[in-house]
Amino acid sequence: MRLLATGLLAVMVAIFLACLKGEAIVPWLAYLRAFAEAGMVGACADWFAVVALFRHPLGIPIPHTAIVPRAKHRIGEALGAFFAGNFFNSAELAARVEQADMAAWVASWLRQRDNVHLIIEGLRGLLPPAVQLIGMPELRGMVSKLIRTGIDSIAAAPLAGRVLAVVVAEGQHEVLFDLMIEAAINFVGDNRETLRRRAVQQRPRWLPAWVDEKLTDRFLDGVADMLVSARAAGHPWRADYRKFLDKLRQRLAHDADTYEWCEQIKAEVLDTTLVDNYLDWLVSEVESHLARDLDLENGLIAKAIEQALMAIGDWMGQDHSRRVRVNAWAADALVRLVVPYRSEIGRYISAVVDRWDNETLVGRLELQVGRDLQFIRINGTIVGGLVGLLLFCLTRLLA
Repeated sequence: MRLLATGLLAVMVAIFLACLKGEAIVPWLAYLRAFAEAGMVGACADWFAVVALFRHPLGIPIPHTAIVPRAKHRIGEALGAFFAGNFFNSAELAARVEQADMAAWVASWLRQRDNVHLIIEGLRGLLPPAVQLIGMPELRGMVSKLIRTGIDSIAAAPLAGRVLAVVVAEGQHEVLFDLMIEAAINFVGDNRETLRRRAVQQRPRWLPAWVDEKLTDRFLDGVADMLVSARAAGHPWRADYRKFLDKLRQRLAHDADTYEWCEQIKAEVLDTTLVDNYLDWLVSEVESHLARDLDLENGLIAKAIEQALMAIGDWMGQDHSRRVRVNAWAADALVRLVVPYRSEIGRYISAVVDRWDNETLVGRLELQVGRDLQFIRINGTIVGGLVGLLLFCLTRLLA
């Protein structure tokens, strides 16, 4: 465009010179000469104006030229303030998120398996360094301390009471009762001879051994029969067992002595080296399992991430109200993250512009607006020529 504008000036010069030679022979060429003469003036004036924006014309430091380099600092501040005030305000950000419908776009994007695989591949490169961090002694100690602190912050008795309530509500306490009954039956059956010998050893001296053995067998048979009968669903022992659990649950939830007793047990357990060793083992196991799984193409982690991301896409894509809520949340999060720091963003833009050297600044601006500025030169040439022709005609008319 610069060559075109300069070429048009050269054409005006050529026309002007040609008309000077031929005007004496062809009088009407005076009008064309006036047009070319005024076009040259307009082209030169607009060339000076365009060049003066970015540099000194012909390298001469004429006052009020090279405006952009001299005002670089002000331009940077103005750009920063403009972007911070007009692009990073709450209304603009919220409207942009709502207009873009980010939730619908994300839902559609996540529903495509290839896109999910792109995310997984990206995470695959990030997770190994994270796994290596887990092996650091400092991080292990921090994780162990965090787990210990988390456990210690939970009151043991109320938690145990809630767990017991869930177990009873789901009927799982009956399973425990059956296991205890079976264990008792097996204990009596497996240790029958031992119990008989102990009874014989403890008998009175005047009582014959065979009598004591008979009595012991009758007693053990009765115990075994009672235990077997307790297997029945409506056995009274089950009701007594349920009452005991209800009382225990109430004590765990409301009794101060039970609360202190449970806290003391928890503190004693946490203070043992057994817990430290277990936590170290747990962290090591997690580290090794993660490292092995990450080497697999279709490991559990990759599959879990894939299923989770595609489930999120389906969850958002199937319900318009969910997308509305997600968009509202995204707009609120964006406003909270960006708006409080928009002045810093403006200062960052200003600092970047201020660090540019003059040649870089001028070159980038000329690439963006230079084409339009060269049109100013072209228009100045043509409009200047037409104005000059009009003035020449008026002068001839008035003369």
